[in-house]
Amino acid sequence: MREIVSCQAGQCGNQIGSKFWEVISDEHGVDPTGTYQGDSDLQLERINVYFDESSGGRYVPRAVLMDLEPGTMDSVRAGPYGQLFRRTTSSLVSPRWQQLGQGSLH
Repeated sequence: MREIVSCQAGQCGNQIGSKFWEVISDEHGVDPTGTYQGDSDLQLERINVYFDESSGGRYVPRAVLMDLEPGTMDSVRAGPYGQLFRRTTSSLVSPRWQQLGQGSLH
């Protein structure tokens, strides 16, 4: 079986990625909560390429979301399909370059 992991980085990457997951979810009959609501066996045929099925039968995107700004992650979570993502798939990355020189180069 083929599995795809989507990596979304930055504001633009996460905005495009959010729209991507809306389209893929619609194509596979998955609603914004991750519940299958489709009406065709074809929708389920390759659903595991993009989604991981949780123990509760909920479909969760195989995705890693990253950004330096908390606002982007908040925006994704507040969006129409924000409930789809696990909180553990998103990460707020601390920029190391901001820490350079603090307290050591004065």
